[in-house]
Amino acid sequence: MKRLGLLLVGWMACACPRTPPSSFSADLEDPRYPSARGLPGCVRYGPPQAMGTVPLVLTELSGLAASRLHPGVLWAHNDSGNAFQLFALDANGTVLATFSLTGATPRDLEDVAVGPCAPGERRSCVFLADIGDNFERREQVRLYRLPEPEMLLDGTLPVETLPFTWPDRPHDAESLIIDARTGRLAVLTKTRDSLGELFALDGLAPDTVVRATRLGELHAPEGVDHHSTAADLHPSGERLLVRTYTRIWEVRRPGASSLEELLQGEVVEVPAPSQAQSEAIAWLPGGRSFLVGSEFAGQHLYRVDCR
Repeated sequence: MKRLGLLLVGWMACACPRTPPSSFSADLEDPRYPSARGLPGCVRYGPPQAMGTVPLVLTELSGLAASRLHPGVLWAHNDSGNAFQLFALDANGTVLATFSLTGATPRDLEDVAVGPCAPGERRSCVFLADIGDNFERREQVRLYRLPEPEMLLDGTLPVETLPFTWPDRPHDAESLIIDARTGRLAVLTKTRDSLGELFALDGLAPDTVVRATRLGELHAPEGVDHHSTAADLHPSGERLLVRTYTRIWEVRRPGASSLEELLQGEVVEVPAPSQAQSEAIAWLPGGRSFLVGSEFAGQHLYRVDCR
């Protein structure tokens, strides 16, 4: 992900003309951002608000996910080429704890999600997605699983490796989601042709290589965007945020009881800040706000709340 060509692509995408964050409040009924009546969470979003900055230890922030055990805490990690670590942050970017992870050597970590350790379990786990594959050559990719740390104290923790393969061919991917209701995991691919294909990861286990199941494909209206870099599923399962280099999209399906049903929903644009190499997005507890981050240390973290 850190190859010069990809950085230039991301920079060029972010440099495209677009409405700056400060103007979002100018038109309270901006047609770009339709209301979400009939869905849990915000009916309309307000403008992105700068919170803090990405800390220096996260020189290549690539994933954010809200903790289920620690209110106000987010789990974060770096992209490939960095130490295998998990960071606990607050929404202002303050590092609360750093955990060194053992038991695996990642190739390209791209996202993090928090949810039930397995379908039907009440325990909460952190899942790290080693799914990056710029040249689409990896025959096998994997997730790493560890129980959410109960104490926010620096330390060392082991991970379990959950390997899987694609059903067709290798894919590049940077987005991991989990359905908090069921513990079902899925990966959204990164492609130049759409917002990505969604693959379910059913039956993951440490000593078993499972095959992902293709559920469908997401498209921005009129095909105006692509290259998804992060995603997060709303606690209700009825809304899905998808981040690209230039925009944030939301998939909406009232009453969706599964990922398959959600994929049949409407894809709409929601307010997004202008960021260089934006690769992290996370719903905050309660599902009425979300946080986005850039891969560059020192860039702002932005929070979007209900209007």
